[in-house]
Amino acid sequence: MFSTLISAAELANIKDQAKLVIVDCRHDLMDAAAGKNAYDAGHIAAAVFANLDQDLSGAKVGSDGQFKGRHPLPQTEDLIAALRRFGIDNDSQVLAYDAHGGMFAARLWWLLRSIGHEAVAVLDGGVAAWTALGHTLQTESSQPTFGKVEVRPALTRQVDVKQVLANLNASAEHAFQVVDARAADRFRGENETIDPVGGHIPGAVNRFFKDNLEANGLFKTPQQLREEWLSKIGDSQSAVMQCGSGVTACHNLLALEVAGLSGAALYPGSWSEWCADASRPVATGN
Repeated sequence: MFSTLISAAELANIKDQAKLVIVDCRHDLMDAAAGKNAYDAGHIAAAVFANLDQDLSGAKVGSDGQFKGRHPLPQTEDLIAALRRFGIDNDSQVLAYDAHGGMFAARLWWLLRSIGHEAVAVLDGGVAAWTALGHTLQTESSQPTFGKVEVRPALTRQVDVKQVLANLNASAEHAFQVVDARAADRFRGENETIDPVGGHIPGAVNRFFKDNLEANGLFKTPQQLREEWLSKIGDSQSAVMQCGSGVTACHNLLALEVAGLSGAALYPGSWSEWCADASRPVATGN
């Protein structure tokens, strides 16, 4: 079973293809059609396409009328319906890939773990690693048989905006460390082009998700990730990952799992939800 990363070579050597479900998660935050266009132009054989906005996210406004961020988590019943359309069963080995170092594939990885599905891995290096081995891409769309995946005990943790706000005034022994996965300039409040307000949650530290990768786009070794992360958070059990909208924060959660540092939580609403309410404090700078 693969539960964090899978290499292109390992994917090519999987024997039990009947239980393998491959999901293309390519996306572009500035061009909502880019992912599907890339899929149509060529994808790994038998892969199905997952749309970040439609399949892996929910409604941006809650029943209380409050903005929940740019990519809120989907309702469980909607997520299950999408996963079943992809052909996922309880015993499926799911492989998620993209062309962005895993930044979107990690979202599907986390969502599957949130419903208790452990056999899900991200293709290390994405589609580029696959084609680098000489494998071609196909344009024929897959029509999988509907799956029967079910909700089981979650393998993840999450916190909401109220908990993050309360954490600002928590005593040291009860506080958690928020880690922001956005680029350093956006963390400082500079060059913000996506959200209406620049800056970060007070007390947060910055760990750009791309720092989990080598220059070649592959994940760093478990040991290197462990050393880097322990210097940042100390204890994964008391850490909360966030980003702009709850997507690239999953990349940091994946890196922690690769490093053997389990237990960190996700703040799904992230900065886009936090900054939507002017009463919430904003910090800038390092």
